[in-house]
Amino acid sequence: MTYLIKLLKDIFCILLFGLFIFLFLFAEEIKNNSFFNRIPSSFFNINTIFLSIILEAIPFILLGVFVSAIIQSFVSENAIRKVLPRNAYLAVIPAALLGIIFPICECAIIPVVRRLIKKGMPSHVGVVFMLSAPIINPVVYASTYFAFKSTPYIANARMLVGFISSIIIGLIIYRQFKGENILKTKEEGHHHEHHHHHPKGNKFLETLYHASDELFDTGKYLFIGAFLASLFQAFLDRNVLLSIGTSTSLAPVVMMGFAYVLSVCSSADAFVASSFGSTFTEGSILAFLVFGPMIDIKNTLMLFAYFKKRFVLFLLLVTPIVVYLSVYIFQLFLK
Repeated sequence: MTYLIKLLKDIFCILLFGLFIFLFLFAEEIKNNSFFNRIPSSFFNINTIFLSIILEAIPFILLGVFVSAIIQSFVSENAIRKVLPRNAYLAVIPAALLGIIFPICECAIIPVVRRLIKKGMPSHVGVVFMLSAPIINPVVYASTYFAFKSTPYIANARMLVGFISSIIIGLIIYRQFKGENILKTKEEGHHHEHHHHHPKGNKFLETLYHASDELFDTGKYLFIGAFLASLFQAFLDRNVLLSIGTSTSLAPVVMMGFAYVLSVCSSADAFVASSFGSTFTEGSILAFLVFGPMIDIKNTLMLFAYFKKRFVLFLLLVTPIVVYLSVYIFQLFLK
């Protein structure tokens, strides 16, 4: 059943991308055809928005998957553990900055953190690394800076709020689960790490295989996210959108929910977020950029597969509260 769902998702994404390429090439001919001239212009606006998001994001997706694949092939968990202090409180600071050295996106971070915790990394330190690495890394910074060229401080704000939020969440986890094993002690038969039998020994080929796997997986979520974003903008009533988007208290909640559902890779989510820049507040855009890489649909499923239910539910409760409050304070005092 799981394989069938994955296959249908793959087919949907391929057909979706093919449809938009077809419309890009033949949109004018379709508009001028008397048979199709009743199609509302909104449908063609979807095509324009979708392709603009995809074309801007692809270079950063490629860069992100290759960096992630290189780390997967050449960097061991022990190398990460060695750079962390043993003090429970001090360790959260370098853990939150590890993404600068090891830029792993949220699509790959959870299995890595699980292995680190199994090898002795403190649970709360692993959580900080898991939440911050998809945000605080050079690939994500570059994509965010490029996506928000007119407001470049958004990229800096994303790094700052992501850094602070991940540390706060990690310390809360430490207080709540101090000394407790948060990993599942018994693996269920249907829970397994997502990997393929790539040829061992040849690091170059192994890197290429990892990159191709991750590119296809990440690309699916980018296509779906860009499609939903284009639908959202093309058909939602502008007055409703403006009333929601200009609310400093409600807009961040809406955009956090949107980030959770879309599950766009952090290497490309800035381009989806920037498409809402004309209708949503900068604070709500920031909430989208910080919350999405921390918690979304796809990594929620992975969290339940690898971690105890009590921990996952607690993390799902704490993370949106901390991110919302961090963004709200940023809007009030740090802008």
